[in-house]
Formats: sequence, structure tokens, C-alpha cells
Amino acid sequence: MPGSSRAAASSPLVTRTASRYGSPSRQRPVRQVLKQIFSWWNGATIGTLFTIKKRGVFVGEDGFGNRYYEAKDNRDSYDGRKRRWVIYRGYAEPSKIPSDWHGWMHYTFDEPPTIDPLPRKSWEKDHQPNLTGTVHAWRPMGSIARGGERASATGDYQAWTPE
Repeated sequence: MPGSSRAAASSPLVTRTASRYGSPSRQRPVRQVLKQIFSWWNGATIGTLFTIKKRGVFVGEDGFGNRYYEAKDNRDSYDGRKRRWVIYRGYAEPSKIPSDWHGWMHYTFDEPPTIDPLPRKSWEKDHQPNLTGTVHAWRPMGSIARGGERASATGDYQAWTPE
């Protein structure tokens, strides 16, 4: 085994990689910071996070991990209402907001679901985000994404022919 440790110690590539880039745990925050600086679709930008930290109050979190905030005052409001924000967990997709939080975000309900939750009916299903445009979207039989093969027409169908 002495030969293997000597090879690893003498390899300049291993030494440079470890010292220049650091451990993988140090790389993750750098990537997250760069994503927040240069993209709005990965949660929120640095400017939004700064504004929320300075002017917002944490209200609650939904089952998807989205976090909701409300302004401390209505300083920038043109209609007298406090501003409300959501910071999405992962990709910023508005259909990921459940109906109770959607109502609070659009001022349908004054109190957030953490204080006054909506009564849930026995027939209601759990909220699902809109999956259109993703790999998990529903694709009916005959769609190009499923091979484009349709079942043949039944006997009650007659094709139109011009006379």
C-alpha cells in the first residue's frame, strides 16, 4: 500500500483540485449564491431576499416547502394593503401554491392558513402542481410523446368524403 499513498500524494491534480476548489460542501453555497444572483426561477433573487429580510415578516410555510411573507407596513402599497411574497422551494412555479395559500396571497382571506385554516371536505383531493410541459405531464393515447399510435376507429365512424 505504500505505493498507492505515494502516488496520491505526488499527484499534482489531486492537490490542486482539493486546494483550489475546496470540498464539495463548500461548492454548494457558491452555486446557490450564483443561482440567486443570475436567475429568478430558482426561488428568489438576492434583491428580493434582501427586501423580504428588511421589510417582511415570516407568516408560514406550506407542505411543498414554499415560504410566505408579509410586509411589516404598507409603505409601498397603492391600495392600502400590505404586500405579500412567496419564496418557492425549487423551481418558481405559481401552480405549486395550494388553494388556501393562494387565497391569502390574493387577499381573498385576511388571515393566513397558519392562523385560520380552510375547512377541508372529505371529497377534496390533495393539491398537485400543474405538470404541463414537464416529463410528468399527462400524455393521452395517440400523442406524439407516446409514439403517435392511435387505436383504429370503431364501426360507428364514417370518414367524410367530398361529393
